[in-house]
Amino acid sequence: MAEADDRESRLKRLHYRAWRRGTLEMDLLLGRFADARLRAMDEGQLERFDRLLDQPDPDIHAWVDGRRTVPDDQKSDVVDMILNFHKTP
Repeated sequence: MAEADDRESRLKRLHYRAWRRGTLEMDLLLGRFADARLRAMDEGQLERFDRLLDQPDPDIHAWVDGRRTVPDDQKSDVVDMILNFHKTP
């Protein structure tokens, strides 16, 4: 039971951080992704998403819109998930 509570608390915290970035654009980029994918992530992915949320908004935004490539030290399955989530068909 405690593990489920811990996971739920972590999901709520990550969801909050994704939706409260400081700019509407980043709220929408990361918040919409969190709404759609957060609950399906495993613990490792949640950890990588948490670390990603520590990155500056301008960097993440530039990766998503293709103005900059994701640096090697930031590449992960979670970053790939976000990039694919926001690709326009």
